[in-house]
Amino acid sequence: MTRRIVVLAGGVGGARFVRGVREAVRRAAEAPSTSADAELAHAQIDVVVNTGDDWWLAGLRIAPDHDSLLYTLSGQNDEVRGWGRLGETERVSAELQAHGVTPDWFTLGDLDLGTHIARTAWLRAGLTPSEVSARLQARWPLGVTLHPATDDEVDTSVVTTAGDRLHFQEWWTRHRAAMPAARFEQEGIADARPSPGTRAALAAADMVLLAPSNPVVSIGTILSIPGMRDAVLNAGAGAAPIVGVSPIIAGAAVRGMADACLTAIGVETDAAAVARHYGARSAGGLLDAWLVGVEDEPLVAGLRADGVAAAAVPLWMRDLDSSAALAAAALAAGLEHPRA
Repeated sequence: MTRRIVVLAGGVGGARFVRGVREAVRRAAEAPSTSADAELAHAQIDVVVNTGDDWWLAGLRIAPDHDSLLYTLSGQNDEVRGWGRLGETERVSAELQAHGVTPDWFTLGDLDLGTHIARTAWLRAGLTPSEVSARLQARWPLGVTLHPATDDEVDTSVVTTAGDRLHFQEWWTRHRAAMPAARFEQEGIADARPSPGTRAALAAADMVLLAPSNPVVSIGTILSIPGMRDAVLNAGAGAAPIVGVSPIIAGAAVRGMADACLTAIGVETDAAAVARHYGARSAGGLLDAWLVGVEDEPLVAGLRADGVAAAAVPLWMRDLDSSAALAAAALAAGLEHPRA
């Protein structure tokens, strides 16, 4: 039986983790050496992608998390910068900025603009975001299937402690999260629903993985879509274990400014605190298992006492091998903690 793995992901960390999952599955199929490898060989991988970072710019629909995954998995990503396409030029963006159409703090590469133009053309022709995603994925063999978390627009706004309100992209990219946030608001989320592909993937899932993505504005936004949390908990008729990977190592965010987001919701920047924010499934939360970094091994006993099957493993995704090793550990945790 082919296993079906569903990953909830967003951002660069999510993209690297998903690439690791794909590689771990490939290696399990190529050279199976354990019973776990045999179970995971040829597994189908579905990715539920955060859409809360999406926005409209210069009349184009921009989907940063989706495109980070698209480019990373297709080999088109600029690994040096960590975002955008390989071999980018920025002539069009410079022209847009010269005309005052786009701000100087958000630069889009010409190849990246091609993706946004195609997306917007299809959306204006009546396609849903899920249908657009499928068309974009058809260009390259990704080895996974991406699903926008929702086909509804749920762009994130940030309300600062000073009372200012700005789009998440401005707060994140322009201000680098330096303006203290009081709260995050996903506009329109009350009327949003999980996308059809997301619902189908979760219904058939054998395992759910929470990538080491931002727990507030990536994973948190996905889970805040009405009906999504229940769909995750009921994945595979409730039998799919849920394994999370910490985005925090030794009290610091692995990437980005997740600490600023956690502070805004009153959660400490700590691997155990994030696990408790998600909650143990046995106590009404989400997690069956949780991976922390080897630097945070002292936190494991307390998490286990809380009902989460925690383990300490190397979390740094420095290259494909380390990403695959982390993914393999997450997959093994899911196989070791099946639900009845």
